[in-house]
Amino acid sequence: MIKPLDHLPRPHEDGATLADHFRDLAPPLNDRQAQLEASRCLYCYDAPCVNACPSEIDIPSFIRNIHQENVQGAAQKILSANILGGSCARVCPTEILCQQACVRNNAQECAPVLIGLLQRYALDNANFTEHPFKRAASTGKRIAVVGAGPAGLSCAHRCALHGHEVVIFEAREKAGGLNEYGIAKYKLVNDFAQRELEFLLEIGGIEIRHGQKLGDNLSLTELHQQFDSVFLGLGLAASKQLGLAHEDAPGLLAATDYIRELRQADDLSQLPLADRCIVLGAGNTAIDMAVQMARLGARDVNLVYRRGVEEMGATEHEQEIAKANQVRLLTWAAPEEVLLNEQGQVRGMRFVRTRLEEGRLQTTGETFELAADAIFKAIGQAFDSSALSDPLARELKRSGERIQVDEQLRTSIPGVYAGGDCTSLGQDLTVQAVQHGKLAAEAIHARLMLNQEAA
Repeated sequence: MIKPLDHLPRPHEDGATLADHFRDLAPPLNDRQAQLEASRCLYCYDAPCVNACPSEIDIPSFIRNIHQENVQGAAQKILSANILGGSCARVCPTEILCQQACVRNNAQECAPVLIGLLQRYALDNANFTEHPFKRAASTGKRIAVVGAGPAGLSCAHRCALHGHEVVIFEAREKAGGLNEYGIAKYKLVNDFAQRELEFLLEIGGIEIRHGQKLGDNLSLTELHQQFDSVFLGLGLAASKQLGLAHEDAPGLLAATDYIRELRQADDLSQLPLADRCIVLGAGNTAIDMAVQMARLGARDVNLVYRRGVEEMGATEHEQEIAKANQVRLLTWAAPEEVLLNEQGQVRGMRFVRTRLEEGRLQTTGETFELAADAIFKAIGQAFDSSALSDPLARELKRSGERIQVDEQLRTSIPGVYAGGDCTSLGQDLTVQAVQHGKLAAEAIHARLMLNQEAA
């Protein structure tokens, strides 16, 4: 279980009741709703929604297919651009991407076309009897993919599609990465990440080896020697530290650690529950953590951020979810001291008020305290540098702590590519990671085929 929280009580409600609190956040459209919503699309020739989609899905085309009752055609159109389109339809911040760009998103029209829900409708109702894509003839080439998260899975599927053999090396016991371990339980329900994985693997030619961790029992040097190309989809596996005393005290934990346990729990009533809790951060992970504690039965949930609401990483939509679950959003406050009880366990935190002076964040000297049984850090993820500890890996050029890549996702080492959160490109979004994996696979394929023709 979660050792730093073992001293906390369990939820008051039984497992079945708690499971009901984690039902699907956004119920799917029915056939009638999908038809009405699809009819609102203007099928713009210049389609600003497509330009706003990181995975470049042909949105007007798939919506037209739905309107024409060709659901399978719509699904195939989506999957050809984004093989993880089902999970992206559920977790992608469409409100700041495609739907924000929709031409109907104005005061006169009142609301954009609900692109995310239409994408989900198409993929949930396609009912493919077999995998919609066929592998090309075998090329005899072998690709190593490190990390079975969205970037790695996307890369593996596209490489397999081109006829290459792919081996995915994954540290955890399940594939899926963030979709399996890091997303709020109410966003991806009914073991969706694993069902989507099984569908993806139907392409064939992909092997997953679990318990394989780069920098531990796996080295980039060996992979580079044994495979024709290597793709690194390492993600951000480490949590950033507060830099305060008592950061390892019982009751203080990284939010991602708790979310991982919650997503894997068969019985939510066995999870430790903080009646009063503090979540530090301002991104979607902070919101996910705070809302899930509230749904488990926490009486007092405070999300604290050192800057203002307008600078929060979480979208306005996510902030509204938090408010609807009675999460209190406190801004302009920075952690100053972890407060402990006589047993050395967390009893609260002291904060110092902050403000902007000439564009720089400054403390005011004014402090206040919040009581809490647990504190969850959601202040960002960091790159685990131990993954790049072997001699060849140390040669990788970095931008800060992340791996430096070019527009084709090539690293500084020939034949080694990288994508997703571990790189310096784009936003840390699932849909962006999927696009990175797809683009890297195309670059890998082009290089290998060029070399083969030259030979």
